[in-house]
Order: sequence, then C-alpha cells, then structure tokens
Amino acid sequence: MSDSGSGLSPAGGSMKDRTARLLNGALGSAIVMIVLLSVMWVVEIVDYVQNGSLDHYGIIAHEPDGLPGILFAPFLHAGFAHLMANSVPLLILGFLAAIRGISRFLTASLVIILVSGSGVWLTSPPNTLTLGASGLVFGYFGYVVARGLFDRRALDIVLGVIVAVLYYSILWGALPSQPGISWQGHLFGLIGGVVAAWFLRRRRAL
Repeated sequence: MSDSGSGLSPAGGSMKDRTARLLNGALGSAIVMIVLLSVMWVVEIVDYVQNGSLDHYGIIAHEPDGLPGILFAPFLHAGFAHLMANSVPLLILGFLAAIRGISRFLTASLVIILVSGSGVWLTSPPNTLTLGASGLVFGYFGYVVARGLFDRRALDIVLGVIVAVLYYSILWGALPSQPGISWQGHLFGLIGGVVAAWFLRRRRAL
C-alpha cells in the first residue's frame, strides 16, 4: 500500500520555500530603502534649515580633513533638486540590490561607499567638494548587473539583464562630460558595485 503523504512534493515544498524567501527579501528590501531615503530627506531638510551648513561634511579632495566625508557624502545633497534626481533610481536599484538579503546589501553598500569615496578623494581636483548619493546609484547598478554574472542564478541574471537594458544610459555619467558633475564618483561607484558583487559572490564547491 503506497503512502499518499501530505500531498506536497519535495519539489513543491522547495518552490514554496524559495517563494517565501523571495517575498521576505522583497519586503525587507522595500523597508530598508524607504528608511535610507527617509534619512537622506531628513538630513537635507536639516541642511536647508541650517543654510547648507552640513555640506562641508562632504568629500574634500586631497585634504585629510575631507576623508570622513567618504562616509557622510552619500547622505548629503546640494539641494532638494539634487536629492530628487537621485531618489527614484536609488530606490529602484537599491531595492533590487537588497532583495538577496539585508546583510549582503549593507556590506555591498559599505564597499561601494568606500571605493567610490576613496576614488573621488584621490582623483578629483584639489579642494573639490563632492556630495550626493549618485555614487551609490552607480554602485547598485554595477552590483546588480555583476551579481548576475558572478552568481549565475536565474533570477539574478534576469534582474541584471533588465537593469542593464533599462539603465545602460547612465554609464555616460561615468565619463568626464558635464561640468559640475562628479564623474569620478560615478565611475568609482560603478567599480565599487562590481567589486562588491565579486566579493559577495556565491562560492561553489570544488
């Protein structure tokens, strides 16, 4: 006499577990991005009330006093228009970057911030002040695309292709084209995203 079991095959259970993990990841990703953007908006409101007094905490190229700005600069913006321009791509790309887990996302974000900020500090003209989250935007773009290449999971590959197709035009921002735009932050943010994807790649058994 055969055992009819619970009616749920191992494959079905596995699919259910993967779906649950993906939904939990999506929820956590949405929450962390809303919190991150909220912090940036609160900081910009405070900066506005204080007549831009927080802006000097950005990255000041080649100046030792400007090194702490590597950590602070992504949360500072040169006005609400600057923040608004970064908010939508940051929300979308950050959400996709965080969907695989918050701890991996936070690690990737730290790598991107350090690589992008260090590149800005080293290569921008002396005493140039740089601030804004665009380094994170380019970093998350590079991270999502490269994650598909390094991890080779079906979902990551699909997300990487979609992001590459929809946002490929932002790559022009990583070239020295527009005055007043930190192409250095964009370029090194992109590099930081690729580095983070490689560092956090799924290790395969030999």
